[in-house]
Amino acid sequence: MDSKRTFKMKIHGNDYSVDIKDIGDGIASIEVNGTMYEVQFEAERKVSKTPTLTRTPVYTSSTERSKSTAAPEENKGKVVKAPLPGTILEIKRREGDTIKAGDVVLIMEAMKMENNIVSPTDGSITKMNVQQGENVLEAAPLFEIGG
Repeated sequence: MDSKRTFKMKIHGNDYSVDIKDIGDGIASIEVNGTMYEVQFEAERKVSKTPTLTRTPVYTSSTERSKSTAAPEENKGKVVKAPLPGTILEIKRREGDTIKAGDVVLIMEAMKMENNIVSPTDGSITKMNVQQGENVLEAAPLFEIGG
C-alpha cells in the first residue's frame, strides 16, 4: 500500500516530520526528518461486536437430512410437563375434573406471553402439581391425567 501521509510531531520538545511511505505485512517504511526507517508492528485484530449468524443447511429431500436428531418427547397422557419456564397464571380445572383432549387445564405465562396448557388425552385430572402464582421450570410436571 503506497501512502504519503506526513505528520508533524513534537517529542520531548523536539520537532519531527514523519512521512509514512509504505505499510504492509507488519512492516512500515517511514522517513523521520529525512532518515529512512523500517518499523515492525503487530497488526491489531479487529473483533466484531456483532455476532456472526450461521444458518442451518436447507435440505431438498428427506434423504439428504441427517438422522442425528431425536424425535421430540411427547406427553403419553399420564404427566403433562411445562413446555417452558414460567409462572402459573390461572388454573381452569381441578383434581377429579373430567377433561377431553384439547381442553385448557391451566394458563401459564412464559416469555411475557400467555400459553394455554391443554390436555393431550381424554380422562380425568388425578393430580394437580402446581398452584396459581407458582414459578415452574421447563419440563416440570404440571398435572397428571388418569383413565
